[in-house]
Amino acid sequence: MDLLSIKDPSFLKGMSNKELEALSQEIRQFLIEKLSATGGHIGPNLGVVELTIALHKCFDSPKDKVLWDVGHQSYVHKILTGRACEFDTLRQFKGLCGFPKRIESEHDVWETGHSSTSLSAAMGMAIARDLKKEKSFVLPVIGDGALTGGMALEALNHIGHEKKDMIVILNDNEMSIAPNVGALHNILSQLRTAGKYQWVKDELEVLLKKVPAVGGVLAATAERIKDSLKYLLVSGMFFEELGFTYLGPIDGHNFEDLFENFSYAKKTEGPVLLHVITKKGKGFKPAETDKTGTWHGTGPYKMDTGDFVKPNKKQPPAWSSLVSETVRRMARSDERIVAITPAMPVGSKLEGFAKEFPDRMYDVGIAEQHAATVAAGLATQNMKPFLAIYSTFLQRAYDQVVHDIARQNLNVFIGIDRAGLVGADGETHQGVFDIAFLRHVPNIVLMMPKDENEGQHMVYTALTYDDGPIAMRFPRGNGLGVPMDEELQSLPIGSWEVLKEGDDAAILTFGTTVPMAMEAAEILGKQGVSVKVVNARFIKPMDEKMLSGILDENIPILTIEEAVLQGGFGSSVLEYAHDKGYYYSQIDRMGIPDQFIEHGDVGSLLEEIGLTTEEVVKRVSILARKKQQRA
Repeated sequence: MDLLSIKDPSFLKGMSNKELEALSQEIRQFLIEKLSATGGHIGPNLGVVELTIALHKCFDSPKDKVLWDVGHQSYVHKILTGRACEFDTLRQFKGLCGFPKRIESEHDVWETGHSSTSLSAAMGMAIARDLKKEKSFVLPVIGDGALTGGMALEALNHIGHEKKDMIVILNDNEMSIAPNVGALHNILSQLRTAGKYQWVKDELEVLLKKVPAVGGVLAATAERIKDSLKYLLVSGMFFEELGFTYLGPIDGHNFEDLFENFSYAKKTEGPVLLHVITKKGKGFKPAETDKTGTWHGTGPYKMDTGDFVKPNKKQPPAWSSLVSETVRRMARSDERIVAITPAMPVGSKLEGFAKEFPDRMYDVGIAEQHAATVAAGLATQNMKPFLAIYSTFLQRAYDQVVHDIARQNLNVFIGIDRAGLVGADGETHQGVFDIAFLRHVPNIVLMMPKDENEGQHMVYTALTYDDGPIAMRFPRGNGLGVPMDEELQSLPIGSWEVLKEGDDAAILTFGTTVPMAMEAAEILGKQGVSVKVVNARFIKPMDEKMLSGILDENIPILTIEEAVLQGGFGSSVLEYAHDKGYYYSQIDRMGIPDQFIEHGDVGSLLEEIGLTTEEVVKRVSILARKKQQRA
């Protein structure tokens, strides 16, 4: 059928299983073709084609609420709800979002991007439904990886206690972004091999009813026999003990199995957990056979071979690789160094570290809070933990950074990956809040390098620092291709670096915006405006001696940061000027405005919010002109 003509899922109601199977293949081919050009989360979506079709056939969205945990597996849902015609713009500037988006469709009832939130949100919706005396189904779809998140376990506990009507779909593909870890994963492995427990239990009940009662003994023991069957058939019935009716495991690619179990779940009172086994990447061999998470989310690729489309010229090292390999290099001479990641060993490029030091590498699963406190525990024992974590995921461990790491002044090195704008993943993944939520925390050191050479020295600085927690933020993508020093050296904590002298104005910046500042200074120089450019590489503590010198000379200042302005680096400069009595200093700030930044290529996003070389030239020109007028 013509996928581009789909308006809503109602057309599925009258389709036969054979027609649905043909539709599944069309959708897979559509996704493989479209994502080969745009990139995206190919593996997760190929795995949920039949499951998504079955959900929309058996239930009535948006009356019935389907919530996609994490949301990167919602492409099929988007096709069935009328957005196939927008897939050429997937994850592009002003195009189709790669995650559920409430303003896109009434069928997107919950926005996600971080894992393990669907069950809590579903509980809220179920409570609201019951209070309003409405009739509808609430159906969170959560993966086996996301189920290891602490928030998901808290929600399971609450849902089971309250006995709310809800159908939880456990999409079990044995993998999240990387191979799953943990005891809960082992429980699911046992359940996968246990067979259809619920079917056997029901068949036994029918059989018992057919047996004539022989005194009260059989009647009294029959229910106990039936209930104890779960311990006989399935080792550790985790979900039933939490108060759920467990159905499964079932084949998530078999429509008959899906329809039969959805029908059963609809008739069951209280919370139901439907355990669905799917194959991540199904229908595309490179994604199907992937065991490392490479095909979880990709850039463009060649459909015929599965080869990724790479730039023609050789690229400088990726930032994640530069950082992890420097940690690995130092670990060879310091046995105290231990690497920790919350389910991101591939994204954080820690495979090499794990191979060389398997006993000193810990992937704790989707558990950012746990990761932070494990690092803190290691630090109390004079170890040197390196916590590799994305900026957007560090938000989830904020309390642990404050309470467990910084309050105890422990020597934890936090590598804040994907700091700044990340582009295609959009609002949920832009790493723009970490400066604002870390800068005010006592004891912490926060830094960001201007290039990869300075980056390797910052890693060395962090792992040789013994006075408390230290964090280094670094961007997504590759370095600048600068020459690399062979010998690592420690940078003086709180030291800034003058990159260009000038006396008409000063630009204070760091990281990805240093090239922008240098380019603007060159343009302004040709216009007769002399600009000092400072690499303010230590965001906290600041180089107060250098900053005081600039303020003493009454040079106007422009701060630039690829992070939120509220509470950011520019705010710290303003605070310092006020607290030290520089009341008449001219200080302007550039950064991320008070809004969530949507998806798109980073260049387009920066241009839209005015974080450009042209805007720097304009702002500094105004500051310099005002200085001349005062003179």
